[in-house]
Amino acid sequence: MHQMRVARFLVAAVVVSLSGPPSPSASTFAKATVDKSARQAPQSAQNYDLLLKGGHVIDSRNNLNAVRDVAFKDGKVAAVAADIPAAQAFKTVDVKGLYVTPGLIDIHAHTYRPTYGRGFTAENQAVYPDGFSFRNGVTTFVDPGGSGWRNFEDMKDKIIDRSRTRVFAMINIIGLGQAGGKYEQDLNDMEVKPTADMALKYKGLIVGVKSAHYAGPEWDPFTRAVEVGKIANIPVMVDFGTSRPERPLYDLLNKVFRPGDIFTHVYGGNRGEQDPKTLGPSQALIDGRKRGVLFDVGHGGGSFRWRVAVPLMKAGFLPDTMSTDLHTNSMNAGLKDILNLMSKFLAMGMPLDKVIAANTWNAARAIKQEQLGHLSVGAAADVAVLRVEKGSFGFADQHGARLKGTERLRCELTLRDGKVVYDLNDLTGADWDKLPADYRGLGDPRWDGITEGGGGRGRGEGRGRGEGTGRGRAQ
Repeated sequence: MHQMRVARFLVAAVVVSLSGPPSPSASTFAKATVDKSARQAPQSAQNYDLLLKGGHVIDSRNNLNAVRDVAFKDGKVAAVAADIPAAQAFKTVDVKGLYVTPGLIDIHAHTYRPTYGRGFTAENQAVYPDGFSFRNGVTTFVDPGGSGWRNFEDMKDKIIDRSRTRVFAMINIIGLGQAGGKYEQDLNDMEVKPTADMALKYKGLIVGVKSAHYAGPEWDPFTRAVEVGKIANIPVMVDFGTSRPERPLYDLLNKVFRPGDIFTHVYGGNRGEQDPKTLGPSQALIDGRKRGVLFDVGHGGGSFRWRVAVPLMKAGFLPDTMSTDLHTNSMNAGLKDILNLMSKFLAMGMPLDKVIAANTWNAARAIKQEQLGHLSVGAAADVAVLRVEKGSFGFADQHGARLKGTERLRCELTLRDGKVVYDLNDLTGADWDKLPADYRGLGDPRWDGITEGGGGRGRGEGRGRGEGTGRGRAQ
């Protein structure tokens, strides 16, 4: 009897030992299996922070004009392919039917004007970058001469360092910058050495030299600007000011300018851009382009006429870059914004891929910032997602004359450093009635830059899951 009890005890012990607590390795495997099934995709498969799926990619540098998926990781372009599985990304956004382009670069947008201690005044006319960039697909502004060597560091402190938009500057040949009136006519304040020294000190932020609005007969503003450009190895942009017979446009473009220097306001017709007989481009423009001079739109409030632009475009004289000359006057007049400007060129028959190139890769090359303006793997993840709207639209020039068109560009989504900073129709969101009753912030710091900037997607008091805060200028 005793032997039978012992045998039963031994059998029970064996059963307990076999069915008891699993080993640590078995426990870990079981937990991993549960975690894996609970997620949409295994963590190891989530190679990307954000995926834009099904959009039509236009990337001039890479000769890409086709439907592609684009994935992003750590603020960089991580992959461009015909089909990237959604399971490989933490967040996927369907952009089918939309155009995915590099972030737009506006090389002529007024973001700073010197006021000399008077504070903000209405005649300042400058626009604050973040209020006018992302909603139009712009990720980079270039301020054209708002500051000179005397006040560039003030601009850097007040504008460049405090903007989420990437902001570069063209330094004015005038030490006081674009102060207007008599200041812009002062040859004594157009100094080569201090201007060049400042450009070299902030190489990479100062990307050009600007001369504008000069009314005198002298060549000095332009030749001195070119001297600075040579020293600092940066391009010169010229608004040729008042037309003077002593300094004809032909000589500026073909004797003073170097290849790569930029003539802005090309469709203004104020300074000999248009041949009076053919109505096409003047010989100055034709020969200047052969030399490698770049021609920029610079629409502004008084530098774009249909009676100049349409004949030049019909003659095949397309712009190299398509800047706005954005300021508080032009934005409420014929210009409106960069997308309205681009739509004007669509209405004149310029192909969409060339319109996009003018404000991406062409613009990046013009300011010698070739790390921008494309969607190559490893490039900064600055992206515009655009819609081409169909309908009946009217586009005004500086005088209010109208050109009718059937297409208009609209920005749906903008990424800056791989994060969503503008989302017109909440493509990244979810329908509220399909969420839990107590839903809070839907963003995540891996892809959401709206929360990061304090924009209100966040949990509770305007903060997201990542408890993001505002940030200064991103590099």
